[in-house]
Amino acid sequence: MKKIPFKPFALLLAIGALAGGAYVWFTHDGRTPEERYKFAELATGEIRQTVSANGTLNPVTLVNVGTQVSASVKALYVDFNDEVKAGQILAELDDAMLAAQARQSKANLMSANATLDLALANADRMQTLFAQEYVSRQEVDQSVQALKSAQAQVRQVEAQADKDAANLGYTVIRSPVSGVVVDRQVDVGQTVAASFQTPTLFKIAQDLSQMQIDSAFAEADVGNIKVGQRVTFTVDAFPDRNFRGKVRQVRLNPTTTSNVVTYNVVVGVDNPEQILLPGMTAYVNITVAQNDDALLLPNAALRFRPSAEDGAAPAEKPRSAPGGVLSGAGGGMGGPGMGGGPRRNGNGGQGRPPGGATENQSKGTVYVLREGKPTAMIVTLGITDNRNTAVIGGELKAGDKVMVGIAETGKGAASGGSMQFRAF
Repeated sequence: MKKIPFKPFALLLAIGALAGGAYVWFTHDGRTPEERYKFAELATGEIRQTVSANGTLNPVTLVNVGTQVSASVKALYVDFNDEVKAGQILAELDDAMLAAQARQSKANLMSANATLDLALANADRMQTLFAQEYVSRQEVDQSVQALKSAQAQVRQVEAQADKDAANLGYTVIRSPVSGVVVDRQVDVGQTVAASFQTPTLFKIAQDLSQMQIDSAFAEADVGNIKVGQRVTFTVDAFPDRNFRGKVRQVRLNPTTTSNVVTYNVVVGVDNPEQILLPGMTAYVNITVAQNDDALLLPNAALRFRPSAEDGAAPAEKPRSAPGGVLSGAGGGMGGPGMGGGPRRNGNGGQGRPPGGATENQSKGTVYVLREGKPTAMIVTLGITDNRNTAVIGGELKAGDKVMVGIAETGKGAASGGSMQFRAF
């Protein structure tokens, strides 16, 4: 029998044909571009750009009530959450020592007055004797000097008596304002010392129906925050409820922690139900820009890049946008898949962002189908809410469909023409 000669070249051709077929099978599943890609239809709507931070709810006016004298607490008349009126007695201190000192000052004053009466009588007597030439001028001057000294002594003792009487009055602690006691830091029998600084006995919130949030915003965000901007926030006690407020103040005193600079933004909050309590953590969102009729572009479209094997048209070269920012189409600085994403500052087509500053626009690239092929389109981007971005320039319009991803296939989830294998 005649042997068939072995042909290695034919075998290599067969293997190459099988590999090519497998590659085509994995990378091209026979679907049209309309079936291979996911699309999102553009529409117009409202978009808001916000900045976020955490803060703490505090009363607008919180008064620390202390004492100017050192003594032990004899009686307490209020406790936590008690409502008090201005001038109401909150506590009394032991006044035994201060009362004795006040009595001693009164006795000293009586003695000084007696000395003054004697000095006054001596001065009058010396004047009479001097007129009759029974005493010398020197003796008359000495009597006048003694009278003046006695008068000064009386005034000095009077001042000491007034001081001791005031200290005795300080043993009764009264509320300086009307409000609610939110903190009590002393108990009966406790000794309070006012030697170097005034100790705090009570903390009184003047009006809990008006609260404020003290929040710390990064320096990158504070430039867009203005007084009067509306604020939404949540608290852990009511996670399903959104509360509202307004920016009341951007304080100019920065705080630096681990080289991070933050500014205290004070948010005014109405609390008519008084369900927001002092010390609660608030998760604050401030609307820094808004457009009620913007063309909304999903951010996924800015990140997506179709496969070059589908005939995707290349993007234009990056160019300098207004403001000198180099941004462009294509993969951007991050390569394919990153795109020219939206900037945080923009105005969503309003012409100028909040505060009247010149807008720093940016460019982005999205892909649409033109004649059955993915085609890159450059758009000018405005504000973003991290899900959608406002389109303020370009050829896109409402109703256009942009690519946002790869549609799943029955062979597994193919992404961008790459092959995925399943381990058995």
